[in-house]
Amino acid sequence: MSYSFTSEPAQALDTQSSLSQDAQPHLQGQRHDRVQLQESELAANMSTSPHLDITTSQRMVSATWGSVLTSLLVTPLDVVRVRLQAQHAPTPVNLSRFAAYSTNFKQLPPDLGINSCCREVFWVGNNGQFCLAGNAPTHIADAAGPECAVEETQRKTFNSTLDGLKKIARNEGYTTLWRGLSPTLMMAIPGNVIYFTGYDWLRYSHASPLKKLASDVYVPLVAGSIARIAAAVAVSPIEMFRTRMQATTGTSVFKETLLGMHRMTQTQGYTSLWRGLTLTMWRDVPFSGIYWWGYEAVRNRLTDAREAAKGHDLSPARSLTGGRESQANESHMTTFVDSFLAGSVSGAVAAFVTTPFDVGKTRQQVYHHAGDDAPSVVAAKQLAKQGKLIPEELSMPRFLYHIFHEEGMAGLFKGWAARCMKVAPACAIMISSYEVGKKWARRVNEKRELGKAEA
Repeated sequence: MSYSFTSEPAQALDTQSSLSQDAQPHLQGQRHDRVQLQESELAANMSTSPHLDITTSQRMVSATWGSVLTSLLVTPLDVVRVRLQAQHAPTPVNLSRFAAYSTNFKQLPPDLGINSCCREVFWVGNNGQFCLAGNAPTHIADAAGPECAVEETQRKTFNSTLDGLKKIARNEGYTTLWRGLSPTLMMAIPGNVIYFTGYDWLRYSHASPLKKLASDVYVPLVAGSIARIAAAVAVSPIEMFRTRMQATTGTSVFKETLLGMHRMTQTQGYTSLWRGLTLTMWRDVPFSGIYWWGYEAVRNRLTDAREAAKGHDLSPARSLTGGRESQANESHMTTFVDSFLAGSVSGAVAAFVTTPFDVGKTRQQVYHHAGDDAPSVVAAKQLAKQGKLIPEELSMPRFLYHIFHEEGMAGLFKGWAARCMKVAPACAIMISSYEVGKKWARRVNEKRELGKAEA
């Protein structure tokens, strides 16, 4: 039997070596543990700047698919809004007044207030369009026309958003509710790309001048306003085309709208394509400021409530950076729900506040009978020489005052329900699609960086 003796220091060294070898797997971890550690470290590093790790092209893609989805869902509400705002209050008609009139069309009064009829139609050449139905009646009172005409007027008069949706679908077809979808997409995609990417850069980029000029509390308001100005200037001609197309009834709408805008540019120049831009600014700039300010406030409140439920620190010193890190690490569903709720609430409030400017803008752009045709332009110039102006050609404050004077507050807020019903879901769908798209892009970037780290 042989014995092997080692000194105590040697035994200690062997013991340490054995322990270090046994502990090494636990200290270093298995390969999948190292991958999880790298993922968490990478996510933590990227969450410190959750908006700067996304490329501009990825933001553009997120804004594009959000624009397409939003346009498909809310265009019918926009069509009804335009019709409601362009619709003039009907003139009360006393049919007994017309019993003494013969069928001499030129003697009919101009304030009849009837648009069209549903059977044999004879159009009256005056300011109103009156129809006579029947077998050559000797007097209007003997004809079946009054009842038919009143029914037709009611058919084309919208009393509410839901009433407008039903009447347009029943009388003009369901596809009419998506009239103007093509120019809407042509306007929404570049407009939202400029708007959202511009806002993100102004809001989060270290190169943004707003970092030095404004406090972080007011940066959303200022950044949203500036981004909206840039987007409005870029898409104003397309928006005019879309608004006119939606307000037009009948057949060959696209062709007639295009010809009308061509005549307008021939008589008034290409700068007329930006007619209503001032009103658009008055509507969209405060809307964007209110919207982004409210959106970030509501979403931060939702994030704080969730963090408080988890027992996390909500001190003011940590609220800004901690809130951003928490939002960057949210699940896709949490991001969607929070951004959807915040977008709908802030969008509805901003839409209601700015409805008077939307009414003025819509009426100015729809106004083309006296504004686009050459004879009407000449007549408008003659009125200007006499010190008179067509209401739609007044400055924005005077035009809105004219609407208030003639129709009261109801005129200024005409179509507010349709506008809020359209804007609230539109803002909710657009911002939630955009935020989820950015989160998807961030996850793609994280996996790409992880692949580089493993290599």
